[in-house]
Amino acid sequence: MTVARPALLHPAAKPLLFALCLLPFAWLFYAAAANQLGANPAEALIRSTGDWTLRFLCLVLAVTPLRVWTKQPALARFRRMIGLFAFFYAVLHFLAYAWLDMGLDLAAIARDIPKRPFALVGFLALLLLVPLAATSFNRAIKALGAARWQALHRLVYGIALLAILHFFWMRAGKNDFAEVAVYAAVIAALLGWRLARLRRSRALAA
Repeated sequence: MTVARPALLHPAAKPLLFALCLLPFAWLFYAAAANQLGANPAEALIRSTGDWTLRFLCLVLAVTPLRVWTKQPALARFRRMIGLFAFFYAVLHFLAYAWLDMGLDLAAIARDIPKRPFALVGFLALLLLVPLAATSFNRAIKALGAARWQALHRLVYGIALLAILHFFWMRAGKNDFAEVAVYAAVIAALLGWRLARLRRSRALAA
């Protein structure tokens, strides 16, 4: 019998997680206000918000493996919040690009995105995150039905792959793939775990 750890079910657990997820935003806000983002603040903001989007996507994908390995089903109650923060930082990433790079010129943004493959796949990943964020509440689950809701939220796997492709193409111009390799390895391991688990379940059902 699996017993949930009291800390995971404590009423303060979700508020604490919320505060922790906001810390990167708070730091970036402070650093921008205090002029501590280095010689190129715009690039620092765009890059940092993109990095945190990838990190939260990795955390979302890690919830289920951690829940299974630790035998703590209560971990699942935090997945929705982590996913919403992935969307939050993705929106910040796009807004930083749209404002600091493009001056909020919508026509220029519309011309720029299709011209650059890394921008196009990044924008597609953001668009795919929108329905996931919009249906991340209990009423949406009831309206869609559990099966359709789960099928929709499997888009996160494709989103993670688009995000790492976006990062790869962005770094290709600088021939700097060290960080890309780390994120790619993490995402590959998490998706590989799911694929192996699916194959085992199908083998047992056969």
